[in-house]
Amino acid sequence: MRLDKFLKVSRLIKRRTVANEACDAGRVMQNGKPARASSPVKPGDEIEILFGTRSVKVEVLDVKETVKKEEAQNLFRYI
Repeated sequence: MRLDKFLKVSRLIKRRTVANEACDAGRVMQNGKPARASSPVKPGDEIEILFGTRSVKVEVLDVKETVKKEEAQNLFRYI
């Protein structure tokens, strides 16, 4: 699955276009390297998102195409 789609499905970022723009601006890191929106995501990856002055770091636990809102938290774990 693409990184921008994973960020939307997991509800880390609300919209896919916003996730795409964050990747293009270099505010998303995957395994310590700047990530492109098209980068593949797999379980075990570490994703860090810079939101202004704060940052969110998560580990990918599962990758699914669609999930319900309540189950979105099960796709990742905060580090």
